[in-house]
Order: sequence, then C-alpha cells, then structure tokens
Amino acid sequence: QVQLQESGPGLVKPSQALSLTCTAFGGSITTDGYYWSWLRHPPGKGLEWIGYIGSRGNTYYSPSLKSRTVISRDTSKNQLTLRLSSVPPEDTAVYYCAREHDFNHDSWGQGTQVTVPT
Repeated sequence: QVQLQESGPGLVKPSQALSLTCTAFGGSITTDGYYWSWLRHPPGKGLEWIGYIGSRGNTYYSPSLKSRTVISRDTSKNQLTLRLSSVPPEDTAVYYCAREHDFNHDSWGQGTQVTVPT
C-alpha cells in the first residue's frame, strides 16, 4: 500500500481558508484507477467525505461543501492539497487523506488536527 502523510497548520482563524497538503509515498497520484480523497472527522461526529481528485486531475466534491472546496495536486511532488475557504468553528476536525480503489479507501494518512476557534 501507498503511505500518506497530511500536513498543514493546526489552527485556522474563523472566516479564513484552511489549506492542507497530503504527500504520497510508494505510489503515484497519477496512476490510473485510483482516486485521492480528503475526509474529516469532527469531534463527537461521524466521518465526512469532502471530495476527491482523480489520476487525471478530475475532481468531485461533497455537495454540502462544494462551494467552499478546492482539491488540487502537484504531480512533481506527488502531493494533493485541500483548500477549504471561509471556515467556521464547525470545520474543526481531524482531516485525513486517503486513496480510493474500487470504491474503497485502501490507504489512509494518520490525520491532522485542524482547529477553528470560536
């Protein structure tokens, strides 16, 4: 399996943009048949899927977050990024990147905590 690692600031001011990076090791983000997702786990709530970017750079976002979400990539660095704009405190969560194959997430990063203070 590919190894994934999330990184980014742990504290984001309300109304600002949340930006995270996911670096993949041992597998290319351009490999056909795979999708690269961002998900999050708010405290006390369930896991929420944010969106994905495919091997050709195609993207798809959760309808509830689409207006605020941009997922992009840097193929030279084998990285994907998440930008979530205008964040409210409710965006506080552990954010994960994961690889999808055959509709299953088969590889996960360890997650990174992002706090949006009230």
